[in-house]
Amino acid sequence: MKRAIKLLLLSALAIGGGLWLTGLGGTVELRFGEWLIAAPMSVTLVLLVVVFAVLHVVLRTIGWLRGWPARRRLRLRLAAHEGAEAAVTRALVRLAAGSPEQALLEIGRARRLLGETPQLLLLAAEAERQAGREDAAAGHFRALAAREDSRFLGLRGLLRQAVAQHDFEGARALAEQAEQAEPGAVWLRQERAEMALATAAWREALALAPMGAPRAALSLAAAREEPDPLKAAELERQAFVTDPGFAPAVIAHAARLTEEGSPRRARQALEQGWAVAPHPDIAQAYLAPTQDPLERVKAAEMLARRNPQHLETHLMLGEAALRAGLTGRARAELQTAGAMPGADRRVFEALVALEKLEQGDAGHLALARAEAAAQAAPEPPQWRCGHCGTEHAHWSPRCDSCGTALSIHWNGVAAG
Repeated sequence: MKRAIKLLLLSALAIGGGLWLTGLGGTVELRFGEWLIAAPMSVTLVLLVVVFAVLHVVLRTIGWLRGWPARRRLRLRLAAHEGAEAAVTRALVRLAAGSPEQALLEIGRARRLLGETPQLLLLAAEAERQAGREDAAAGHFRALAAREDSRFLGLRGLLRQAVAQHDFEGARALAEQAEQAEPGAVWLRQERAEMALATAAWREALALAPMGAPRAALSLAAAREEPDPLKAAELERQAFVTDPGFAPAVIAHAARLTEEGSPRRARQALEQGWAVAPHPDIAQAYLAPTQDPLERVKAAEMLARRNPQHLETHLMLGEAALRAGLTGRARAELQTAGAMPGADRRVFEALVALEKLEQGDAGHLALARAEAAAQAAPEPPQWRCGHCGTEHAHWSPRCDSCGTALSIHWNGVAAG
């Protein structure tokens, strides 16, 4: 409707203009030497409009002809781009289907249309890797790394290859270059942290540890490799503060305090660890300085106050009382421990020792029952590798059997 109204208005203006021109008077004369051309004003104006229109059409035609090669090149580029996009899509489908050779054929078609673009180089590298040709993939990654716009992509691919081949020295050099290319990259930080764990570079692993990482274990591992005693002591303190329920950190911090001449603070650290998560190694470290059996019972009672209802507390008190010959106290504590969820073979073996102490080695009924209960009881908790299942006498930052870092955990009863 609006277009019709505009057309009517333009038509009215054109008719009005024509009528106005016909009403103009006067004559326009052009003189060229002896030649004289005369025309009415209205005719002259109409001729000027016609000449202007013709010139406009001629100039537009010339411009269109001059731009035709560029438009043709643009159409060809668009067609090539569409063809390359289709080839890339087919290559991605082939890669997803596990057909790297067919994917490389499609990538070759796309490269002939677009040239060596970073996207195609990266696709070609992944296809070569999927085909098992790591050297060919490395060549594509190096080509990516040689370009300023894709340097990080190439370095990342080369870094992943170096880590997979356990070439950690080469991987570190590549990581430094990648850090310069893309400072603060989250993926690179994660990769460096994994390399630090793989190479037992505990200080670096601690510095790069993400949120949720076992920082207490990392701090203790870093302390063990630290040659400076002051720095090692600080790392042990950090491990203890980070997780006072991690028994190895508690014991290491307490041992350091004892070496520094602070036995009272050492006992406080052990008591704090027992309050959070009782552990037999903490009890052993706490009771070790006391050799007299009765004094040892008193020391056990001091420690027991920090977590009186825990299975490990009753077991510690029962074993201390048994060592001191306090059979009544030992029986009460051990029977309490034996009735608790999670009671293991240590409790019932201590009851066997108690029966032998009271009744001798004669095969009476109580001793037989205790021995049967000990054989049927679950195995005692151990430091165990969560990766390969190997048992360890003590905690270590790396499993000696499978080499996995930070995989050794205590499989005992949770703190109560």
